[in-house]
Amino acid sequence: MAHVRVLFRSLAAVTALSAGLVLLTGCGDGTGSGKSDGDKSAGMSSGPVVVATSSWEAALAKAAGAKNVTSIVPASIKHAPDYDLKPSDLTAVADADYVLYASFEPFAGRIKDAAGSKAKVVEVSLDNTPAKARAEVTKLGKEFGTEQAAAKWNAKFTAEWDSLAKQVKATWPGGKAPAVAAQMFTTWAAKLAGAKVVGTYGPDAVTPAQLSALSAKKPKFVLENENMSTGTVLPGSGAKQLNIVNYPGADLDLLGVYRKAAGQMEKAFSGS
Repeated sequence: MAHVRVLFRSLAAVTALSAGLVLLTGCGDGTGSGKSDGDKSAGMSSGPVVVATSSWEAALAKAAGAKNVTSIVPASIKHAPDYDLKPSDLTAVADADYVLYASFEPFAGRIKDAAGSKAKVVEVSLDNTPAKARAEVTKLGKEFGTEQAAAKWNAKFTAEWDSLAKQVKATWPGGKAPAVAAQMFTTWAAKLAGAKVVGTYGPDAVTPAQLSALSAKKPKFVLENENMSTGTVLPGSGAKQLNIVNYPGADLDLLGVYRKAAGQMEKAFSGS
């Protein structure tokens, strides 16, 4: 009987140990994945997956606070709408939480179709004028749930714009606002410079009639659009042409676009 009592005590110990192990292994997330709440939070820390058609939309998303942002069209492509989509591009779109595009992009329809039902497709207005840029960043911040980050960027942008405008104004030839002709999508640069816009043109190539009219207004500088340039705008007029870039680079830094334009105009206005 003593032997039987020892056997029963051993079985009871094993049973208690097994129950303890069950309780310990049951302290996961309740799904059997073994991931803790901390692991889940870490997985969500990067925020939504955002795929943008070009670096311009991607830069706006980054400014709005999105962390996981990619651009389909390489930043090295000057005119993004001319890009030919590859099957791999459409696959990337299918894995996104948000897909950003501009209405004027000819492949917008294919992008929306590839997004399917999972991703939210958001049309973005591409315009580097301060009010439009801030409005798009605010809108995307609301979409992503990153309103604070968007507001912080907008405040930084406003301060940067004011600082750059002051710097460019200090280089005005003779202390007077220079007369410029601007492509319709570079008028924001003229505004940054505080320049006097005596004429606009585009987006199509300048016609002989436009050439004559613009030349008659005697602009000292031409602010051409690098991303859709048709060459020298006012040949023989004596106006110095600056090729202004609208699209951010591979770093997706939208502020870099404004800094670069300011630097170009400062150099040109000061005659250096």
